[in-house]
Amino acid sequence: LCVFCSLQDGLIQQCGETMKETITAQTVCGYYNSAGTYGLDSVKKKCLEWLLNNLMTHQSVGLFKELSINLMKQLISSSNLFVLQLEMDVYTALKKWMFLQLVPSWNGSFKDLLTEADAWFAERRRELSGSAAFLESAQGSAFVPVFAQLRLQYIISDLASARIVERDALLPSEWLSSVYKQQWFALLRAEQDNDIGPQEINKEELEGNSMRCGRKLAKDGDYCWRWTGFNFGLDLLVTYTNRYIIFKRNTLNQPCSGAVSLQPRRSIAFRLRLASFDCSGKMICSRTTGYQILTLEKDQEQIVMNLDSRLLTFPLYICCNFLYTSPEKRADG
Repeated sequence: LCVFCSLQDGLIQQCGETMKETITAQTVCGYYNSAGTYGLDSVKKKCLEWLLNNLMTHQSVGLFKELSINLMKQLISSSNLFVLQLEMDVYTALKKWMFLQLVPSWNGSFKDLLTEADAWFAERRRELSGSAAFLESAQGSAFVPVFAQLRLQYIISDLASARIVERDALLPSEWLSSVYKQQWFALLRAEQDNDIGPQEINKEELEGNSMRCGRKLAKDGDYCWRWTGFNFGLDLLVTYTNRYIIFKRNTLNQPCSGAVSLQPRRSIAFRLRLASFDCSGKMICSRTTGYQILTLEKDQEQIVMNLDSRLLTFPLYICCNFLYTSPEKRADG
């Protein structure tokens, strides 16, 4: 019996190593579940890493049907989720995923999924007659723990996104009113209390509340962009050129659609990660700055990463976490 058990354990470990090397969009959920059954923690960890890196770039009907509520909650709560554009894209992905969890018989093409999901939830709104948000209904209540992980402050900072969220009526109104209040006080602190931004690394705050955003660079070249949304007057331009990634605080040099802070100095807490993946989603190379504080004067720019051209493989994915304001000080008592 001892010999049999030792042989079985060895075989399971060998299977685990094979699984880690063959994770794809088609196998990741099955491997994750099997790893939980057989106590293969290293396989579970590898599957979770794959999903954090690829969930937003490998979306498919099949994958969304397989992702459980508990697993999706883990992914959406993580500051390591590779967000391709903005937090609104995470909300949109969750809306499609929730639709497929509720209507698993739907087998249309992925390009039609959002339209179908919107139509289905619109019908649920009519049934509820505005009496409650969908997550407050019997059908929606199971998904509350997942949607509660959204960083809503970075969704309502964009007018078009805020209007979509209000129209969808998926989220309880109390969630939204709370975050509107939170952001209004953050704005007042920035405008009237001279909050120039974070002055020290607060890892707990960065892990739980930082803005998540990203960009795909299809090929080598020169790129310059900004992530949309209200960022408390800090217009941050990101440039990729000659294997450098540069942050610039724009105040006067380039047009900006929103209000720009003219404070002499502004600080941000950030982490920049970049990665390349093969066709199966396996990471080929990666770099990170780690969490840092960067203080910029008006129109100042700063190199934040210098890349080794020998390691660069395109497409290149850039993912950032930002905090633009200091955490609110808690009043004693």
